[in-house]
Amino acid sequence: MAHDLPGKLRDFRLDPHSALPLHAKAQQAVRDLIARPEYREGGLLPDEVSLSRWLGISRNTLRAAIGRLVDEGRLERRAGVGTRVVEPPVSSGVGAWHSFTQEMLAKGIAVETFSVGVREVVAPAEVARALQLTAGLKALRLDRVRGWSGRPEVAFRSWLHPRLGLSAKDDFSQPLYELIRAKCRVAADESIEHFTAVAADSLLAGKLAVAAGTPLLRRTRTVLDAGRRPIEYAVVHYRCERFALTLTLRHE
Repeated sequence: MAHDLPGKLRDFRLDPHSALPLHAKAQQAVRDLIARPEYREGGLLPDEVSLSRWLGISRNTLRAAIGRLVDEGRLERRAGVGTRVVEPPVSSGVGAWHSFTQEMLAKGIAVETFSVGVREVVAPAEVARALQLTAGLKALRLDRVRGWSGRPEVAFRSWLHPRLGLSAKDDFSQPLYELIRAKCRVAADESIEHFTAVAADSLLAGKLAVAAGTPLLRRTRTVLDAGRRPIEYAVVHYRCERFALTLTLRHE
C-alpha cells in the first residue's frame, strides 16, 4: 500500500485552472515538486503510487512525466533506490573568457573564491614558450580556486608576462583582465584555447575536493594583447559533473 505524502506536500496538486493537457499538467506539477528545497538538495521523491494517487492521475501518466524529466537530465532513477533531482551542469561559453565572475553572475550564480596564491617563479618550459620568454626567466604565477554554493568547481593557474609589471602586492580579488587593463594599460584581445580531459592528481584533487583520478576538463589558453603579444598563459581545470563548456560555430 502506498504511503501518504508528507504534510508539507499537501498543497502539491495539478493546476485546476490550467488549459494544458493532462500530461503537460503532470510534467509541470513534477517540475514544481523538484524545485522545492528538500528535493533540490538531494532528497528522494515520494514513490510513484503515492504521487499518482495524490494528483488523481494514472501511474502511467505520472511515469511519463517523470521520464521526460529524466530525459532532460533533471531527474535520476536508480533501481532499488528511487528518484532524485540531478543538478544540471552550469554551461560556460568557450568565447566567454574575459570574466568568469561576470559570466556566472549573468546566470544568477554568485562566484566564491576559496583560495588565492601569488608568487614569482621560474617559468616552466611550456609557459616560457607560450609567453615567448627566455628559458630561466621568472614570471608571476597566480593560483585561484573558485566555485559556488560552498563547493570549489574550477582551479585556475595563470602565469603573467613580466613586462606587465604586476606583483604579489596587487589586488587579485578583482577580475584579472580588468586589473591588467587598469594598472598595465594593456587590453586582453585574443585567446588561443586548447581542451583535453585529464585525471585529477593529488594536488588538484585536494583543491577541488574530489577523489584522485576523478575526470577533469583541462583548458589551456594563451592570451594576447591587441599587438598579438602574449600577456598570460593559463591552465584551468574544471570539475565535470557540475560544469559544461559550450561551443557555437557559425558558417562564414
